[in-house]
Amino acid sequence: MSSETSKESNSRRLARTWPYPRHNDFVRLLREAATVWFKDHRYVTNDQMSYCLDKWENWRHNIIIPEVARYIAETKKECNGQSKPFPLHKYVHHGLSSQAMCFNLLGPLVVQGDLSPLKIACESAGVNWPADIADPQFEYEKRDVFKEDAGQPTSIDFVMKDRTGTPRIFIECKLVEQEFGGCSVFAAGDCDGRNPVGDYSGCYLHYIGRRYWELLEKHGFIPSMKTERQCVLAIHYQFFRELIFSLEHDGVFILLSDERSPVFHCKGNGTPRGIMPFLTQFVPDAARLRIASISIQSLLESIKVVGSYAWVSEFEKKYGLGTS
Repeated sequence: MSSETSKESNSRRLARTWPYPRHNDFVRLLREAATVWFKDHRYVTNDQMSYCLDKWENWRHNIIIPEVARYIAETKKECNGQSKPFPLHKYVHHGLSSQAMCFNLLGPLVVQGDLSPLKIACESAGVNWPADIADPQFEYEKRDVFKEDAGQPTSIDFVMKDRTGTPRIFIECKLVEQEFGGCSVFAAGDCDGRNPVGDYSGCYLHYIGRRYWELLEKHGFIPSMKTERQCVLAIHYQFFRELIFSLEHDGVFILLSDERSPVFHCKGNGTPRGIMPFLTQFVPDAARLRIASISIQSLLESIKVVGSYAWVSEFEKKYGLGTS
């Protein structure tokens, strides 16, 4: 056996002993589950991707409960009539769409008027649930927080408002994403990615009036960022935008994700891994108390505690839960 062959065999052997899950395995499981679910419901899918519906216009077939699909369509229509955005994502018809998953998991709680399972799951994660929570809303945005007067503003997947209409609970939903969204200026090649702390004029977004760095400084983030050579927003832009957005509302930022994905939280040997444990190192202690993570699985368990719903088993089938 050649040395090259020996090395390859050894690396493959070691790969099988890696103590952390692999993201590709998680995606494969979800694709298989979505394929079966669409086939069982006789929905037409993309010729090359059996886990994706044939066209965007059929996004309602990606929603488990018809009442939820109607609620989303009516809300979008109402927002359009008031010149308020309610964006349905480009891939909401995809079986692995995080927006569709959000609608499928949180939508039934909204249309059934019972948010107690979400309250249970949040409190189990250490979130102080406000007593006067009254109004849930999908796809929340407010341009004046960061002075986002043009382009795509910071948007939160799901918020819970108090009786004054102020959002207090901010939930970002992730499924197969491999990261929080990065900075589009950096991705476009218009920024070298160096840390602008100490000279914000080097940041294009700061130059055109966005308040990201101003509010990061206000909430005490700069000391933990100033020693970095690379701008931490270049890759993790969405996380810091949404966290600061929630802090400006005196709210709590919550990540809702699948515990089978190794991206945001990863169980294995030794120190916890994943993007959330990493990024919270940059968050001041006071603000860290306003961050929480809940898993899809823990929320489902809370839903089962509250009552028996037929849609829960459909959700589990659609997203391959209970499948090894």
